[in-house]
Amino acid sequence: MSEVIFRDAVRADLPAILDLLADDMLGRTRDVGEVDARYEKAFAEITADPRNQLVVAEAGGELLGCMQLTYIPGLGRHGTERQLIESVRVRSDQRGRGLGRQMMTWAIDQARQRGCGLVQLTTDKARHDAHRFYLGLGFVASHEGMKLSL
Repeated sequence: MSEVIFRDAVRADLPAILDLLADDMLGRTRDVGEVDARYEKAFAEITADPRNQLVVAEAGGELLGCMQLTYIPGLGRHGTERQLIESVRVRSDQRGRGLGRQMMTWAIDQARQRGCGLVQLTTDKARHDAHRFYLGLGFVASHEGMKLSL
C-alpha cells in the first residue's frame, strides 16, 4: 500500500466520507451514502469553521479513513483548549491493519502542536472493539457521556 497522507477534506471527498460513515454497524442505521442538502450544509459549515477540521486518510488516491477534529476553548483546567475527536472511520477492508492507530496518533500530534491540554472523544457503548482500541492508545474511560437526540 502507498504511504498514507492526512489532509483536509474537500467537497469532492464528501461521497466517499458518507460511504465511510455508513460502512459501520451503527452508521448504517443513521447515515446514508447519498449526498443531500443536509450533508452539503454540514460539510460547508464544518470546513468554514476554523475550530473544526474534517480530515481524510488517503493512500494511492483512495480514501481509507476519516475523522472530525474540533478544538474547544474552555475555562476549566486553567483555560485549557481541548481537542474533540469524532466520526472516526476506517474503510472496512482496511480495518485491523494499523490505519486507525496512525489516524489517532496523527490527531493527537495535531492537538499537541496546537497546545491543547486534553484530547477527548465519545464512543458508543456498543463499540466494544473501539473501547479496547482507545484504551490501548492511553485514553481513560473517566467520564460517563450522555446524549439527547432532538
